[in-house]
Amino acid sequence: MIQLAKHHDGQTLTRLDDLAQREAVSANFLVQILNDLKRSGLIISKRGQSGGYLLAKEPRDISLQHITMSVEPGMMTANISTQGESGGSVQEAWTSVNQSLNKALSEITLDTLISEAPMFYI
Repeated sequence: MIQLAKHHDGQTLTRLDDLAQREAVSANFLVQILNDLKRSGLIISKRGQSGGYLLAKEPRDISLQHITMSVEPGMMTANISTQGESGGSVQEAWTSVNQSLNKALSEITLDTLISEAPMFYI
């Protein structure tokens, strides 16, 4: 998503192979993640030789919470059993942690991440 945000102009597509190479991940693995992001409406894809991916929204409008909900929705919920003597306390603690995580992720946008990326000049 950061790679798509870096090159975001609302029109230019980025090829799967380019994304995979830039982020050092396999294209097969990456396409699974991109499909989740597409289903969530965060990216747009076009097929074919001149196809690729682009953000469906401006980088400032996409938070890490949106991204996480798209690819790892279970991480954003605190489904803890309340069974046993300690169950209620554990659930309460995890609910608090989960709320803090959700808040922190909602405050970090792609725009924030690309503006904080270090620039290297040769």
